[in-house]
Amino acid sequence: MIKTTELCKSFDDIQALKNMTLNIKEGQVFGLVGTNGAGKSTLLRLIAGVFKPESGRVTVDEEDVYDNPEIKSRIFFIADEPYFFPNAGAAEMRNYYSSVYPHFDTARFDRLLNEFGLDPKRAVSKYSKGMKKQLAVICGICAGTEYLLCDETFDGLDPMMRQAVKSLFANDIYERGLTPVIASHNLRELEDICEHVGLLHKGGLLLSEDLESMKLGIRKLQCVFENEEDVQKVLSGLQVITQEKRGKLYTFVVRGEEEEVAARFNGINTVFFEMLPLTLEEIFICETEVAGYDIKKLILG
Repeated sequence: MIKTTELCKSFDDIQALKNMTLNIKEGQVFGLVGTNGAGKSTLLRLIAGVFKPESGRVTVDEEDVYDNPEIKSRIFFIADEPYFFPNAGAAEMRNYYSSVYPHFDTARFDRLLNEFGLDPKRAVSKYSKGMKKQLAVICGICAGTEYLLCDETFDGLDPMMRQAVKSLFANDIYERGLTPVIASHNLRELEDICEHVGLLHKGGLLLSEDLESMKLGIRKLQCVFENEEDVQKVLSGLQVITQEKRGKLYTFVVRGEEEEVAARFNGINTVFFEMLPLTLEEIFICETEVAGYDIKKLILG
């Protein structure tokens, strides 16, 4: 397990992270969401042991990461702008990483390089942005590490390649218990792959929640009532997070099990009623508004 405890990091007079406490369990896809400057990249570099904590701790299985080669060999970090040796080709990067990571799978690397259509002899500096991201993912997957840290890895990939990369992640999670930690400013990008999501803002953690539990415990209702007095009868027994009225159409976001929520409408006459699942974006908007933040400004721009 990756744990950060009261983690702080500053750059000159800029506080990048402050008192960051976070747990990342093995064998799940953990999403880090936040705007540019939220602290995502700094957090990943601290977990990878690239940066030294100013205060607090970063540990893997209770061992500090920084200045610990054995722990670092269990982690592969893909930066937002992956670094490759000047004038090196993919084959040179394969040879380098195979000397650093003891479980690097060179045969799989060559196979994936061919499947992705990347020329092993061509200088990586001549690759497009998307091709560089593909190569970085292939290096990370083939390193055979337990943890794969990805900083905006899907940015620059076309939709087909995004699905290909997600399939690689899913395969290695199932086959060998890989734990990807994926940082992104795009909630929609993470929704179909992440099991747990943490929201960062200005160097702090607003919330960290299991996505499935969040989806099961919160739902959206859209209703048109025959009688307006029935509205209060329904609301009196519901834990309402947000409500909105447009014309005669009421929209509620409520907490509770589906059967429990539906039972509140027994004996209530409605012209229209439906219960809808929420997207990850909608869930975060509701949860952060309750906490006093406007995620539409934080995440959606």
